Amino acid sequence: RMTVESDRYRQANRRAIRLSAAFSPLIRVAVLTGFISTLIFGGFLVLDGALAVGTYSVLVFITQRLLWPLTDLGETLDLYQRAMASTTRILTVLDTAPAMTNGTVGLPTATGAVGFEHVSFSYPDRPAVITDVNFSVDPGETFAIVGATGAGKTTLMKLLLRLYDVTAGRVTLDGHDVRHLAVADLRRAMALVSQDVFLFHGTVGENIRYGRPDATDEEVETAAKLAEAHDFIAALPQGYDTVVGERGQRLSGGQRQRVSIARALLSQAPILILDEATSSVDNETEAAIQRSLASVAHQRTTIVIAHRLSTIRHADAIVVVEGGRVTATGTHDELIARPGLYRTLWAVQTGEATAARFTAID
Repeated sequence: RMTVESDRYRQANRRAIRLSAAFSPLIRVAVLTGFISTLIFGGFLVLDGALAVGTYSVLVFITQRLLWPLTDLGETLDLYQRAMASTTRILTVLDTAPAMTNGTVGLPTATGAVGFEHVSFSYPDRPAVITDVNFSVDPGETFAIVGATGAGKTTLMKLLLRLYDVTAGRVTLDGHDVRHLAVADLRRAMALVSQDVFLFHGTVGENIRYGRPDATDEEVETAAKLAEAHDFIAALPQGYDTVVGERGQRLSGGQRQRVSIARALLSQAPILILDEATSSVDNETEAAIQRSLASVAHQRTTIVIAHRLSTIRHADAIVVVEGGRVTATGTHDELIARPGLYRTLWAVQTGEATAARFTAID
């Protein structure tokens, strides 16, 4: 589709360029031809006495003055053709029907119960990336999703947020199919902290307050403290009034993640989704953030996607995803007690696998 649209845009620009290249020289030739004709034939008429010298001078002057206005007309036509090429693309986008329709079921307040029932998903004309996934998350529960890179963990959260619609099965929030819920209510019920943090060009305080625009300064500061962001914010030149730059470029990766966590906590959404939310912070700060999140975990449902298993060992339930399928479910202790990907990852991350290998060598 991108190739087709690009070719169409390129052809439209080529037509505009050809028209511009032909129109401007033609206007110049026409005006100069008229000027020379007026000069020659008018001169003969003056010599014959059929035309007054004053009238002849005015005709020559007027013909000469037509050159630049008509040249400008050619340039205006060129701009018009280029604008039409862009306008066609814009109108095509505006006329595109939304891929997802807004649901009609309102959900002003959500408890945070989440369910995946035989969920499968695939991109158009591609193999399935999620296959027959089943699990449920109770309100107030801390739920973790573990798996290798590309296993489909983030895709599951995109289905919950309804950034995509499932191709089979259903995703539910408080028993309602998310496809039937009003999108505004669905998004209001969730706060996402992704590994790719986006901050707007504005102050630190403004970026945190986007989570809840009517929050007081004290509430903003409390959220920042929970996210272990208050200390570094206070050390900035203007504190909470420091401008972070486009996409937060004036802050480090770890600082951006902590601001994003503070923004999510301030929203007080019933469901908090953490997708590698502390991947850019050091271990000490990560541990402090985990303690802060644990202190408020009972107030909301928390869904955590993590590669560092130490951050989710105290989760109420953990699912292991491999190749788009759930291959194991249980608590941390249950999963390391039986063979599988989780126990392998835990052994690698804690050094047990390395220690065992060296022991075998000895």
